[in-house]
Amino acid sequence: MRPTFLEVNLDQLKINLDNIRAHVAPAKVLVVLKANAYGHGVDGVAPFIAPFADYIGVALVEEAVHIRKMGISTPILVMGGTLPEQLPDFFEYDLTLAASSPDLLTAAEQLASSTQKTLKIHLKIDTGMERIGVREYEAESFIAQSLSCSHLDIEGIFTHFANSETSHNLLSASREVKASLQLERFEEVLSIYEKRSEPTPRIRHTANSGATLLLPQSHYEMVRPGVLFYGVYPGRDIERTIQVKPALTWKSKVSYSKITQPGRGVSYGSLWQAESEVRIATVPCGYADGYFRRMTNQARVSINGKTYPQVGRICMDQFMVNVGDDDVKVGDEVILLGDGIAAEDFADWTGTNEYEVMTNISARVPRVFVGRVQ
Repeated sequence: MRPTFLEVNLDQLKINLDNIRAHVAPAKVLVVLKANAYGHGVDGVAPFIAPFADYIGVALVEEAVHIRKMGISTPILVMGGTLPEQLPDFFEYDLTLAASSPDLLTAAEQLASSTQKTLKIHLKIDTGMERIGVREYEAESFIAQSLSCSHLDIEGIFTHFANSETSHNLLSASREVKASLQLERFEEVLSIYEKRSEPTPRIRHTANSGATLLLPQSHYEMVRPGVLFYGVYPGRDIERTIQVKPALTWKSKVSYSKITQPGRGVSYGSLWQAESEVRIATVPCGYADGYFRRMTNQARVSINGKTYPQVGRICMDQFMVNVGDDDVKVGDEVILLGDGIAAEDFADWTGTNEYEVMTNISARVPRVFVGRVQ
């Protein structure tokens, strides 16, 4: 196997899920497995976690079909935008549709009628994200339309928060759209059912990771933890009301170790030069693996329990580390992510967030799954 790989601790994922479930009970938990299970490897994560999840959430129809082909029967909600021509897959693979427009709802009803099959629907309400979904002030006619669809099972209704990474984002007042304001708008939409003397859909859900942590009134019948399930908090200063830990460790091995003389430039562009005689270790991992080029001369790794700076331009397939005068040898283990090096550190070095760090780890990096809950 390639010496650069991701080690994914399945037991830790189960612990994270258990702690989330205990915090939100009696609400159900939808586990988000989009984007290759946030880079952790859906082929290993999905079969393991599906028996413990109430629902699975993905962004794309293709992601849902891939999971179904593993033999997984857990309900799957396709949360992203869907085109009408993709609707047949929802019937064939027993998927739940996020109906985000009147036109899509009409197309789903027509196909269900023609095939004499029932399709589960979750109505997508846009309360401030301005991405997909029917805006809350246009929702009354959308709900009326859904109530007239005799071939659809309107199982759920949901919205998505635009700002939920900190307590400030959730609750305080400013020009930003707060989760608390979006929740008020969502409640106004739900009141439409009461005005019409109609029951609300069985599953109401709004809470992403931040709201799962901090906004209990948003839990309703189900929550949708994404990054939190993988053991990463959605914001640096968010209150950690649920104990989770990262399940991912990115490992490699030293592939070359040599002494570099003073004044010698390292890697493309000679962006770093040795000021004295030092040992440079080469690691067989690069930006094609998701080890971002823009981390050049900022990143750090752990070798034999000690951290060292990455130096010189990060290459497509390799990068170099200044280990000083330590006797680092070929074959020594290198920790790129984990063992005190957090996704938050990568985000700082890269100028992005933890989500992008994890989901950009390339498919060419093997995933190794360890631990199995008995």
